[in-house]
Order: sequence, then structure tokens, then C-alpha cells
Amino acid sequence: MSSRPARRLAAVVALTVVTTATACGSSSPSSAGAPADYYLSLGDSYAAGYQPTGTGIGHTTTNGFAYQIVAIAARRGYHFTLANFGCSGATTGSMLTSVGCPPISLGPGGERYPTTTQAAAAEQFLRRHRGHVGLVTISIGGNDVTPCAAASDPITCVVSAIGRVQNNLAVLLPALRRAAGASVPIVGTTYPDVLLGLWVSGDESLAQLSVVAFKTLLNPALASSYRSIGATFVDITADSGAYTPLDQTTTLAPYGTIPVAVARTCELTFFCQLRNIHPTTPGYTVIADAVVATLPRR
Repeated sequence: MSSRPARRLAAVVALTVVTTATACGSSSPSSAGAPADYYLSLGDSYAAGYQPTGTGIGHTTTNGFAYQIVAIAARRGYHFTLANFGCSGATTGSMLTSVGCPPISLGPGGERYPTTTQAAAAEQFLRRHRGHVGLVTISIGGNDVTPCAAASDPITCVVSAIGRVQNNLAVLLPALRRAAGASVPIVGTTYPDVLLGLWVSGDESLAQLSVVAFKTLLNPALASSYRSIGATFVDITADSGAYTPLDQTTTLAPYGTIPVAVARTCELTFFCQLRNIHPTTPGYTVIADAVVATLPRR
């Protein structure tokens, strides 16, 4: 072979090697065709994606925020594969102690863990996929305090319930952080203030108390617990407009003139219509948007 063809062949081979190495070296979850990072959704019926039907009895759906996060995060360069451990009815205590979750209470395509607790199942998954998890969200605490709405002294009840929430999270969250590793984003979410919807049925005093309970009791406690493990806390109560002063009003059919904060609750949850605490699809979008906003754009 003459020197000129030999040099040409060598150049082609070198170019091929460099191109292949560059393609392999740049492979990431945000690259086309690259393997996805796992996204774990943990917690209660919000995590599972529950919505009621017109009769008030419903089921989990892919309208939930965890399912929406996958699509919304893709627009920011993330390619997530959802592993949903959420279980309708879960509390901070049941995540640690209750074995299994009835299939009807899981989200669509949800992970099953019939022989262990939700917390243990999530920890096992995180360890098994160490280095391949891109996001963990936790929606928990609502079922711990919801019964307080019917208590004779709601605020005292909430304070007591929050003490249990903090004690349980002090066990749950550090274990999840150890299993996930220091660099995995963990985002804790709170809830829209659904009890503001009591305003439309005439219980204005309890509606006002609910704002106090979220703003000064529950959300600060949750925020402190999540931040203690280097997690991000997203205040969905604020993002859904619950802290808008109640003297700011608007008109919303069929309720007439009501506070803006109450109107947002009616639009983003099923509480005003069905006395159901779960979000409408736009309500779940508010949560999904808030979570994805915590992720840096790729």
C-alpha cells in the first residue's frame, strides 16, 4: 500500500474511533436513546394519583402529579422512568410499619411490595439502583392531620399530630437519604389547603383556621424535617394560592362572590364540589410544576 492511501485509511480509522468515543462518553439520561434515570414517588394517595369520580368514589389515575412530572421534566432534559410506591391512605406511621399496599390503592403501574413496608421497599429499590436514580418525591403527612378537621379543638389536635409526623419523619427520611446517596434530589411536598373549601358551605371560621394550621404549624414542621436531610421542600399550599388574603374576592359559579383563595381551592381540588380532598388534574399539575422547577435545566 502506498503512503498516501495508508495515511488516508489511518485518518478514517482515527476519525471513526474519536466519533465513537465521543458518542459513548456523552451518553446520559438526557441523550437520545440513553437509559433513563428512575424517579421514585413515595407517600399517600396524592403520590399514587387518586381522583374521585362524580359520585365521590374514585381510583388512582395517570393524572396524578408523579405521572405528569415524567412529561414535564422531559421538557427540561430529564428522561425519567417512574417507580411509584405511593399508597392511598398512607400516613407517616404506616409507611414505616404497615406491610404491603392493596393493589387498588397503588397508582397505575405502581410498584408492589406485598411482604414489606413502603419505606423498606423504597430503600431496597434505591440501593439496588444506586447511581441510576434522578429524583425522589415524598407526599406524606396529610392523612396524619386530616382527622383534626372534625376535632372539637382542631389546632390542639394538629399540634399533637404534627409531633407524631416529625417523630416518624425523623426515622423515615434519614434512612431514605442513606439509601439514595447524598447527591440524589429528594423533594418533599405539602398540600393545597382543601379545608378552605368549607367557606362555600358556611364554615368560614374553620376555613380560616386551616390556613393558620398550614402556614404556621404543618408546613414549617415538614420543611424542617426535609431540610434536615438536605432535601427540598415545596410549599404547595402557597403555590395553590391559599395564603392570598381572604378579603380579596372573585366570582365563581355556582358559589357567587368568594375569596380568591377559596376559589382556587374549588378549582384545583374536588373539595367544594364533592367534599373530596384530592386535586383536579390542573391541581396535580401545580404540584408537578413546582417539583420540576426545583431541578436544574439540563
